[in-house]
Amino acid sequence: MGRLQHTEGLSDDQLELLKLVREFVDEQVIPVATELEHKDEYPTEIVEGMKQMGIFGLMIPEEYGGLGESLLTYALTVEEIARGWMSVSGIINTHFIVAHLLIQHGTEEQKQCYLPRMATGEVRGAFSMSEPGCGSDVSGIKTKAVRDASADSRDWTINGQKMWLTNGGTANLVAVLTKTDTGADSVYKNMTTFLVEKEPGFGETAPGLTVPGKIEKMGYKGVDTTELIFDGYRTTSEQILGGEPGKGFYQMMDGVEVGRVNVAARACGVAMRAFELGTAYAQQRETFGKKIAEHQAVLFRIAEMATKVEAAHQMMVMAARTKDAGQRNDLEAGMAKYLASEYCAQVVEDSFRIHGGFGYSKEYEIERLYREAPMLLIGEGTADIQRMIIGRRLLEDYKFQG
Repeated sequence: MGRLQHTEGLSDDQLELLKLVREFVDEQVIPVATELEHKDEYPTEIVEGMKQMGIFGLMIPEEYGGLGESLLTYALTVEEIARGWMSVSGIINTHFIVAHLLIQHGTEEQKQCYLPRMATGEVRGAFSMSEPGCGSDVSGIKTKAVRDASADSRDWTINGQKMWLTNGGTANLVAVLTKTDTGADSVYKNMTTFLVEKEPGFGETAPGLTVPGKIEKMGYKGVDTTELIFDGYRTTSEQILGGEPGKGFYQMMDGVEVGRVNVAARACGVAMRAFELGTAYAQQRETFGKKIAEHQAVLFRIAEMATKVEAAHQMMVMAARTKDAGQRNDLEAGMAKYLASEYCAQVVEDSFRIHGGFGYSKEYEIERLYREAPMLLIGEGTADIQRMIIGRRLLEDYKFQG
């Protein structure tokens, strides 16, 4: 390893885990990633390998069968996995957001029911906020859960259409944000998260619940991205996250903070791989009688790429450590996600330019990265949304006192 993306203050256990993950990525992910991605084939063997390593239980507390690791350890693990293939990191991202929601907000019965099986990968999680017509405007969702009319009823019916579910087909537990009429004076307090169980696969995966099929994408292949259609889906109050309606928006925003650290980590991993590919190619390709790395224009690109890789990594680490310390980290997570995803796109493009015409060929790995990087610009909130979050938080901290 070179000098980039080192993290100070890690324990021996953390270093050993990350070493094992890196070896797994180098030996079992990178050699097959491009072939599987071009086929849009789900990485079954890679997922089984991650199960055996305990990665699906990485942040789940030991009392529920997990490893009980920190968000920082998880983020550094994701960084390594995304360096091999960004889609694989997406498979565990949504899983861990659901696990985090259960750990932080679930009832004890919900934790006991789901977390031990999530730790082994038997239960795989997905979460769902977005809808076809609202995008980042969460307040605009239309999927609605209605309680049965009798005063003491604990039965609900859900109707609506959700969009952009990573793991929507392979997951068997989905945290779904719905509108509920709790009588509150704020739209955000009239939202509830339901824990929806279903069968893996496509078609009608539970009575009243349909997963139509995979959404075709320019990149981020291998992992399934789907819609989720509710048509008279029946559930109960026991499946409300935390057992109490009206808290769904705030629960989901807590999960999104973890998700933004994850997206930042994924961007760091993809950027690192693009840097590795670009610098390796620059030291092999010759033009005008010398290696192109010896041309000043290419050398400057390499210097800028490395600086961006390192800056994004350090900001991602800070965001993870802030959350681990129990502090509000929406500012740090927003900054990390914004900077890392923007820098990732720039580093990938610079590496693509270094490769020249070969970068446009599907034989070269950089072609895959070039299609993957744009997803990170919009996942867990676009750059513009991050700038709004960052700006509003800064105005809170630096409020004019005149």
